[in-house]
Amino acid sequence: MKKLLKLVLFVAAVYVFLYVNNNWMMTTKLVHESEKIPESFHGYRVTQITDLHDATFGKNQSRLVEKVRKTKPDAIFITGDLVDSRRYNLQNSLQAVEQFVEIADVYYVLGNHEVALNLMDEIYLALTDLGVHVLPNDAVVLERDGERIAIAGIEDPLMGRPVGEMIDQAMKGVDDGLFTMLLSHRPEQFETYVEKEMDYVFTGHAHGGQIRLPFIGGLVAPSQGLLPKYTAGIFEENDTTMVISRGLGNSVFPYRIFNLPQIITVEFQRK
Repeated sequence: MKKLLKLVLFVAAVYVFLYVNNNWMMTTKLVHESEKIPESFHGYRVTQITDLHDATFGKNQSRLVEKVRKTKPDAIFITGDLVDSRRYNLQNSLQAVEQFVEIADVYYVLGNHEVALNLMDEIYLALTDLGVHVLPNDAVVLERDGERIAIAGIEDPLMGRPVGEMIDQAMKGVDDGLFTMLLSHRPEQFETYVEKEMDYVFTGHAHGGQIRLPFIGGLVAPSQGLLPKYTAGIFEENDTTMVISRGLGNSVFPYRIFNLPQIITVEFQRK
């Protein structure tokens, strides 16, 4: 009887552990200072959502939406894999997006799962109808009190185009010298972002390495394999900063281990 009780308690503990690791969202707050940020954009706040993969956080995504609302963003960036190619349910993810647009301006770039589905046009149309700013190798310039910054976005390289080429296309209408935030799904393209002199890059894709261990970090990531370099956190080189969100959902492997779902908020300040 004692052995059975121990087994039941062990199974229950494992279940709780896995549930918490998959469902307990955390918000990471960052500050980025730069002399290129105009005074009128001092305090501009961006909240990043990535790799939802059709996951559900509360009825009608209520827990996720409330987490985002509490960050009080000026803009919400969605950096790909809003849906999952193995269990496509666009409406489930749109439940969150249609509430995001009531909080702040929403900007979106696709990830590899949207490309794998070959439903980019359907997804772009659904998001545009909700009022989302879709950025397929494109950019928008924001203006406050005569001062400007740029938000650029590129599609996933699974589309068959080099990342550098897509950045060049996105930046065609952006004046040199403007502080530019880039939305891109892939962190492993960091050296290209540095080469193209992007100021601040928001990425995801790596799922935090799926399983994270102390002193080691993430164990495996798509496109990077075992013990990947780019799984989470901030990377800096020259004048380029890249942040990698661990994201929210899962795909091939259904569990996150020591790797809570993550929302990132960055406040930009003039240095």
